[in-house]
Amino acid sequence: MAKRRAIISVYDKSGVVEFAKALHDLGFEILSTGGTAAELTKAGIPVTSVSEVTRFPEILGGRVKTLHPAIHAGILARRTSEQQEELKNHEIEPIELVAVNLYPFEKTIAKPGVTWEEAIENIDIGGPTMVRAAAKNHERVTVVTDPAQYDLVISELRSKGEVSEATRVNLAAQAFRHTSQYDAAISGYFNNRLSDESPNRFGSVITVNGRKAFDLRYGENPHQVGAFYAAGDPPYSGIAGAKLLQGKPLSFNNLLDADAALRIMREFRGQPAAVVIKHTNPCGVAVGGSLEDVYVRAREADPVSAFGSIVGLTGMVDADTAGRLTETFVEAVLAPGITDEALAMLAKKPNLRVLILPEDYEDNLPELDVRWIDGGFIAQSPDTPQDLDFESLKVVTRRHPTEQEIRWLLSAFKVVSHVKSNAIVLWKDDATIGVGAGQMNRVGSVKIAVEHAGVKAQGAVMASDAFFPFRDGIDVAAKAGVTAIIQPGGSIRDQESIDAANEHGMTMVFTGVRHFRH
Repeated sequence: MAKRRAIISVYDKSGVVEFAKALHDLGFEILSTGGTAAELTKAGIPVTSVSEVTRFPEILGGRVKTLHPAIHAGILARRTSEQQEELKNHEIEPIELVAVNLYPFEKTIAKPGVTWEEAIENIDIGGPTMVRAAAKNHERVTVVTDPAQYDLVISELRSKGEVSEATRVNLAAQAFRHTSQYDAAISGYFNNRLSDESPNRFGSVITVNGRKAFDLRYGENPHQVGAFYAAGDPPYSGIAGAKLLQGKPLSFNNLLDADAALRIMREFRGQPAAVVIKHTNPCGVAVGGSLEDVYVRAREADPVSAFGSIVGLTGMVDADTAGRLTETFVEAVLAPGITDEALAMLAKKPNLRVLILPEDYEDNLPELDVRWIDGGFIAQSPDTPQDLDFESLKVVTRRHPTEQEIRWLLSAFKVVSHVKSNAIVLWKDDATIGVGAGQMNRVGSVKIAVEHAGVKAQGAVMASDAFFPFRDGIDVAAKAGVTAIIQPGGSIRDQESIDAANEHGMTMVFTGVRHFRH
């Protein structure tokens, strides 16, 4: 009977000792390198070093270890008599199983202050080459790239004497996904080193890199299937890195709304803030004061729309805030933390999803915005938070804004960038009082925002995500009692809007920054 050989070279050593021992007990000779060989030897498992097989030492500081015909021919040789005879002529033994997982490139580049040199040294070469070779030759070779696969492989070897063809094919598919994801992370890192102005910023090819986090009960609607894919390797950031402490699994729509809430929460870093989201639009945002207070003010900005909403809170959820959350129907709440007392109170609403965000949620911003269209997808740099201040604004009216108006205008403009275009936000007393979203003309959005605000519009400020093409939006706002406007400017009719603001005694500032959200 031919000698059975397995090569094991893993960065993630979870369960590797038990796996190797089981293979040894099944009659496998274990080949290994570096740290993996040391770990197995320490556990008393006989190991043959790769250098003994290749008759060549590891060189270049470990950059070259397994890149040798004695290894790769042993992996790639098919079962045919001609190829097996060729191995024999070159005194090469076949390798039946390859267990390899790769240097943690994504974890390396996620470390604060990581250097270019450190990142480069964590690009695995020999590992992916062995994985691809084994996956290609899955007809004869079993490739294992995840510790979660160990039990299945050992179970089949014990019960059948070999790994089944169906399992080998499945493991090969997972292996190619593994190397594809790995290469995508590396190419993305190289692309991100280029400046935003570079014509190669997005390169000629973009690979969307994701790992399935969980299946969804259904997609946007019950007749659609869906799944959630997390970017990169654990630990995940953003919504993917959040912990679900209670409640039903997240749905497709929950995930989109939670993401919309998180994006606005990042705009108010370091401040108590509450965001109430419905259909990816904010129906209420408030800042300043206790967390209970900001939540109530955000909810009451549009209490009808707040029913069945997603709530984002920038602080630790306490008992007082939890009590308020139970007063109405909330689909989910996301926050950076929650007290035990608050969690016990929310447990009375068992279907309420409680999501605790990762510690770095404020700073770990998305690097790419990708949207699918028929026939492909479009990519852009994300519209990340803009830290505007008064010095960056251009006052274009005779009247200058007061200090209070400036503060409100800047807050309103942060929110309006997250509302579907055409977007209008009315803001007063550190909270939204009216939101006009997704209308086909801008004055229509103004009318909706004003209608929502009602008498509260008196003394409020207004933000627009893009310029006013006509003065009608300014006239409607002035009639409702709005005193100040913030907008990007840039229309050929800007002067008409400025004249209208002056006629009504309003103040208007231009940002020069547009925030369309389609």
